Amino acid sequence: MFDAQDAPQPPKVLTTPLEIASNLRMLQESHDPLIITFQDRTQRFQSYVVDVNRESNAMALDEMIPRDGERFLEAGVPFKVEGFHDGVRIAWECTTPLTIDDSHDHRCYRGALPREVVYHQRRNAFRAALRLANLVNVQVAGDKLKAPIKGKLLDVSATGCKLRFEGDISQGMQLGQVYERFSADLPFGLMSTPVELRYLHFEERLNITFAGMRFHNISGAVQRQVERFVYQLQREARQFDKDDDY
Repeated sequence: MFDAQDAPQPPKVLTTPLEIASNLRMLQESHDPLIITFQDRTQRFQSYVVDVNRESNAMALDEMIPRDGERFLEAGVPFKVEGFHDGVRIAWECTTPLTIDDSHDHRCYRGALPREVVYHQRRNAFRAALRLANLVNVQVAGDKLKAPIKGKLLDVSATGCKLRFEGDISQGMQLGQVYERFSADLPFGLMSTPVELRYLHFEERLNITFAGMRFHNISGAVQRQVERFVYQLQREARQFDKDDDY
């Protein structure tokens, strides 16, 4: 029998300033990426929470990537914000104007805290991390890429995965784009499915690009492969924790 905690939880709507500020601060401290979508537009933009102040009921978002999303911001177009933290979806709508602040070293957008935040804990999407010695080879290919990109699988859940690529590949990929041919060399065979790019960040200090992918229109057979692999990683992690006790 599954524990009730492992079942998907219904979304909660947070309305108190304390709850809202603490969840946004969690996104800020973990540097979790946000996806911004403007009303009646399909393009997605990436940002981060960079400041939360409950006393003044204020917050700030990092400069958007790509930056041309600012023209919608300046026009006062409402937008939705969505972030994920350890399998929890944290989302809100922004209907009040944000002001562009470039008075400091870093450009950001300042405005009021949202009045409501949707908090959706989806326990069934447990994310399992791979050990560095056992990273799985992956490849991303599709009609929008000039050539396939090879990298490593860092962690995986039933709904998506985090990847690592050598060098800066951020200029050749687009947030929200679906890449038709993602493959991973799992221990019990090759899996292949379309993926949607949800997160992209080049870490200059490491010369590594990190990418977050969501499985797109995944087939039942491939879904079972993924779930089998996640279960295997969970089992190995529990065994490793037991060994650490001695």
